[in-house]
Amino acid sequence: MADDEQSPPEQQVRLDWTGLKITALVAPVFFLFVYLGKAEIGITLSLVLAMAMVAIKLRWELRGYAWFWVTIGLIVALHIPFLSIIHWPHHSSIPTIAFALPLGIADFLLISGALSLAEKLFSKGHSSDEEDG
Repeated sequence: MADDEQSPPEQQVRLDWTGLKITALVAPVFFLFVYLGKAEIGITLSLVLAMAMVAIKLRWELRGYAWFWVTIGLIVALHIPFLSIIHWPHHSSIPTIAFALPLGIADFLLISGALSLAEKLFSKGHSSDEEDG
């Protein structure tokens, strides 16, 4: 008998299209700002939105809880005044990515922290730590 006949069938790996979905959702925002002549703001805003979506995707298993959506709503509500008060450099020698990337990373960390805190406060029976152990 050959070894192929006795080996278990390989499981099919399901592709994750998250990156493409996030790009499709963020691209219209970027192109709107390019059309308005403010490409620097478009790059920064697109990067911050994409990082926020990645943070939400990492905790997507919590989407069935109302507190998850309330937390996301509060975070989005806080973004509007925050992003409007930022001084956007006009035609500076510093590349846009130099200030956009730190904003995106900080936003990712803040959203991840807010969701972790909300999970600890509101979810009594569900914890990602319990599932790992």
